[in-house]
Parts: sequence; C-alpha cells; structure tokens
Amino acid sequence: MSQIPIALELYSVRDDLARDVRGTLQAVARMGYTGVEFAGPPRHAAAELRALLDEFGLACAGWHVPFTLVQDDKLDETIAFHNELGNDKLIIPGIPAELRQSRADWLKLAAFFNRLAEKLAAHKMVTGYHNHHVEFAPLDGELPWDTFLGNTDPSVIMQLDTGNAVFGGAAILPLFEKYPGRAVTVHLKPYSFSAAKANPADDHAGFRPIIGEDETPWGEVFHACETVGGTEWYIVEYESDAYPPLEAVDRCLRALRAMGK
Repeated sequence: MSQIPIALELYSVRDDLARDVRGTLQAVARMGYTGVEFAGPPRHAAAELRALLDEFGLACAGWHVPFTLVQDDKLDETIAFHNELGNDKLIIPGIPAELRQSRADWLKLAAFFNRLAEKLAAHKMVTGYHNHHVEFAPLDGELPWDTFLGNTDPSVIMQLDTGNAVFGGAAILPLFEKYPGRAVTVHLKPYSFSAAKANPADDHAGFRPIIGEDETPWGEVFHACETVGGTEWYIVEYESDAYPPLEAVDRCLRALRAMGK
C-alpha cells in the first residue's frame, strides 16, 4: 500500500459538518480517513477543532482559506488561528474574478503569493493554490496555471484538483513533471467524460461518478504523485449528488483502498 495518507476535503460534507461538527468528524474517522482539510471561514474556535481532531485521531491536512483572510489586515489573526489548530498548510481555493482577468493579473497574484509564502515561513507555515477550470484556458498567450506556477517560489504548493483540471481541458499527468515536488497535497476528484457526453446539457454530469467509476487514470496519477510529485496527502473531494455526501465519500475511500491506497 502507498505510504501517502488519505484525507477528506470537508467541503464534500459541508452541510453535515454545519449541522454536527463532532458527529461528522467522528463519521469521517470511522470510515478510515487519516486526516481532513477544512474549508471556508472558521465557524468554530481553533481549540475546539483541535480537540475534536485529537479525540478522533485525525490530522489536519490543510485548510482552504478564503483569499480575504490572508490579506494584511487579517493575516495575523489567521496565522494565530492556524497555529493554535496545528495546521501548517494555508491553501487558497480561488481568486476573485476581478483579480484574474489578464496575464498581468496572474503575475501580480504570483508576486502576492511569494510575499505571503515568505511571511508564513517565519511561522513554519506554507501556502498554496487550488485550481478550478479557468486556469487552463489560455489568457494573453499563456495558461494562467503556468503564469502562476512559473512565477511563484517552489515552496508554493500546487494543489492540483484532478477533476477540475480535466474539466478545464488539462492533461494532468504532465503537470507533475513540469512542476516537480510541488504537488504536496492533491485533490482526488473524479471526472467522467462518458457521463458528461451522455448529458451534454449538464455541465456537472461528469462529476457524478465516484472515484473508480470515472475515466481518470488513477494508477498513473498515483505513480506521478509518488515519484515526482512530492505528495504528502491525497485529499478526496466529491461534490456531486449521486449519493448522500457521507455515503459518497465513504464509497470513494473504499474504492481507493481497493486500488491499494
């Protein structure tokens, strides 16, 4: 089996988490997940969350931190929160549309992330960026993904979301080779071209199959992560509606275990 542990992106079960944070974390641990990645503005005190993680034997694999919370007026408060939680990976899950309209905008964002990475390094924390699909549509002659990663420090994590990238038209396997050692955390999100083709009017159709029922070349993805990616965490993310959320992420984990992960 792979030595890379598997975490759950809690956005996958966000409604359950909002209703019952303790019960949801307990359910995730009982499924066999090793860790979790939180998302969004904190709704609970860091000490409360850390106590729950400790109680259920879960590690914090990161947090999807809103872009607003890493600006200068909020950064000290954000650092203090994550220090108390015990989280060292502050991943930015998206950029406001008005800030990414051109290649020049992406260069400004790269410079911002470099400054942020330097500030966080003093606290033994790192930052990173999580893709959607817009990063793989050419902008002013270059893919935003390449503009960003080509101009950020190697310490800035390339959190590749496999499903989002494939939906955006990316060939995902070459990305590991192009940016070696930067795929520190990877979102395992399924995407099915056949499901999308069967439902052309539904942009979300390709995301409905769970891991293993899609056409992602998972074996090759794992090989890339485990050889050149520098991957420390596999993070399952499933956002569709084929199953109730907790059932869906349980099915995804069982599929990964069947693949030897």
